[in-house]
Amino acid sequence: MTAALPAENIRQIEGPTSQLPVQSEGAAVLGMIERVARDPGADMDKMMQLMGWRKEIIAEQKRAAFDEAMAGAKAEIPVINKNREVDFTSQKGRTHYKYEDLAEIARVVSPILAKHGLSYRYRVTSNVNEPVTVTCIVSHRGGHFEEVTLIGGRDESGNKNSIQAVASTLTYLQRMTLKAALGLAASEDDDGKKAESTGTISLEQVETLLALADEVEADKEAFCRYFKVDGIAQLKSKDFDRAIAALNKKRKA
Repeated sequence: MTAALPAENIRQIEGPTSQLPVQSEGAAVLGMIERVARDPGADMDKMMQLMGWRKEIIAEQKRAAFDEAMAGAKAEIPVINKNREVDFTSQKGRTHYKYEDLAEIARVVSPILAKHGLSYRYRVTSNVNEPVTVTCIVSHRGGHFEEVTLIGGRDESGNKNSIQAVASTLTYLQRMTLKAALGLAASEDDDGKKAESTGTISLEQVETLLALADEVEADKEAFCRYFKVDGIAQLKSKDFDRAIAALNKKRKA
């Protein structure tokens, strides 16, 4: 007859065993497919179906890992301070607002993204006589990636030459696509509070209208005359949706 083990020995055996990780359903399916693949008598048609199934499972696992990493990173990314200020007066009146530049965004987010196995890069298209297209690609070390694309006309304001006009739009679109891809928020500033108190649109809404106007090649001066304002930044909040609809209508025309 076998002697019973002391109670403390039983606890030592049961403790670690109860904490063993449970094999996921996806891993079990992949294991089954690999076993079938090693069978020389396996039906090739079924084998191809199983390989397609395997590819879908792996892609889903990569997407889930990406989503988890993004959630972790976004939970750590703080509100980004607006470190740049625009303040000038033209025939249309005074333009004054603050914004966070690309370098400030990168300084804050890059270490946090790297901690979670994430990175970003850009794909740029700038053909002659065509708008500038920027795509921000956020990738996870597991292999899944997602993209955000924006299109904008060359910024020919001021005395910019052709290269400077492209560079200005490029920087703006890089900043906006990165913010959109990561769902970033910027801190409020005095200009934003002023806009709220006066009933005018926010800086983010100004940027949205400017980007859309460039995309549909709208005449900004005619646009402002239509809404009876001296500049887009002076547009009333109540007219924002109508302004978006007017620009989108030009896109369809």
